[in-house]
Amino acid sequence: MSQYQDDIQAIAALKDKEGSAWNAINPESAARMRAQNRFKTGLDIARYTAKIMRNDMANYDADSSKYTQSLGCWHGFIGQQKMISIKKHFNNTDRRYLYLSGWMVAALRSEFGPLPDQSMHEKTAVSALIKELYTFLRQADARELGGLFRQLDEAQGAAKKAIQDKIDNHVTHVVPIIADIDAGFGNAEATYLLAKQFIEAGACCIQIENQVSDEKQCGHQDGKVTVPHEDFLAKIRAIRYAFLELGVDDGVIVARTDSLGAGLTKQIAVTTTPGDLGDQYNSFLDCEEVSADALGNGDVIIKREGKLLRPKRLPSNLFQFRSGTGEARCVLDCITSLQNGADLLWIETEKPHIAQIGGMVSEIRKVIPNAKLVYNNSPSFNWTLNFRQQIFDAMKAEGKDVSSYDRAALMSVEYDGSELAAAADEKIRTFQADSAREAGIFHHLITLPTYHTAALSTDNLAKEYFGDQGMLGYVAGVQRKEIRQGIACVKHQNMSGSDIGDDHKDYFSGEAALKAGGKHNTMNQF
Repeated sequence: MSQYQDDIQAIAALKDKEGSAWNAINPESAARMRAQNRFKTGLDIARYTAKIMRNDMANYDADSSKYTQSLGCWHGFIGQQKMISIKKHFNNTDRRYLYLSGWMVAALRSEFGPLPDQSMHEKTAVSALIKELYTFLRQADARELGGLFRQLDEAQGAAKKAIQDKIDNHVTHVVPIIADIDAGFGNAEATYLLAKQFIEAGACCIQIENQVSDEKQCGHQDGKVTVPHEDFLAKIRAIRYAFLELGVDDGVIVARTDSLGAGLTKQIAVTTTPGDLGDQYNSFLDCEEVSADALGNGDVIIKREGKLLRPKRLPSNLFQFRSGTGEARCVLDCITSLQNGADLLWIETEKPHIAQIGGMVSEIRKVIPNAKLVYNNSPSFNWTLNFRQQIFDAMKAEGKDVSSYDRAALMSVEYDGSELAAAADEKIRTFQADSAREAGIFHHLITLPTYHTAALSTDNLAKEYFGDQGMLGYVAGVQRKEIRQGIACVKHQNMSGSDIGDDHKDYFSGEAALKAGGKHNTMNQF
């Protein structure tokens, strides 16, 4: 017997127990409402999705073609429509997540208005967006099941059984969210408190970076400042304690390192023993050897191997790392994070180059054999130019004639039909599968795609509607495509919950219900 049928029987028994006061309660209606609200709390969601992620990680370890993907979403509706589309096109949600970008929260969700990605937005804006996303995904479940229940009422014979099977085996729109907690918004206690809000809202996976919290920059901008390892590890432990306190024992932590593009540190690490973690961090500092009598007023000195070393200190009071140490620092960051409670890695790079990423992962896997990455397929990269230049360099190395190409101008439309452009596009198409196989990337995400698609689609509509196309700009460019592509929200009243509301009116008021979905409803045109 299905859970739905079990619920009908259980509620019927409860109704009998309560007597005549419950005469108007329909057990089947109550069971339908229960089915439409599978997840009662955010913690239910976090526990459910954590298991999905853990299973996916194990499957990837066994077969690198089983990598996972997500797109960044900045509103519950965007996340909902993404998952509805995935179910429509692929009939399941397997290995497809949501990403919640701190950049988009700062740019789109702050009460201050658009802000740069510098942790200036309200701390609770991120947990509020997690809750909003899952509210919309749960509503997508309720809407879809409501439609199936209405079909069930009208069906007969074999058709009825087929619909019942769809109800009993319903695939939820609820999937894991990888949520960006930036650099933790303060000290470890602040990180712990905020992580609890993330988890209570439903997040099973929290991503944290090793930048200084009050100096945090976007991963693709200059001026990034990292913290010593012990400071970062304290925040990883704080997140783990938050998961454990709330009973999400298999919650996932993504440790992000920005060391590749961060040439500065705010602190010199504490070290007590040569070669300890603090000493390793300090060994990357740009220092000059000095004698005691050459010291100036206020100089900071490190003693190492019997020598006095003066780290280069900038007017900003930040200390500088030696040039060319970024990859080595990334490798140490990653190994240390995995050895101290992180589950996945994120290496923020300046370009999407498989060999560069794979080289660092190979070094990490010498110590942690099953190390795997979450990777930002960032819109900050010029993917076309990067990959055309990579193909240009490969062709040149192979001795091919590249004289017809200008390497610096390969973005030009004049190259779009060329052999080089076709080869570059194929490398872009297979980038995720190739890097999952060759560079240990378990999860591919695009941080800001829906920010860009919203701008692009709005630009196209504004150009046509306010131009000479008038209303045809909307009809041909939007509505006609919605109808022909089967976009769910073309029936926008249904998408907003009107039919769910009508069902509830039936349950609550019976024949006295005043419903919106009658014959005069214009949604019947679709």
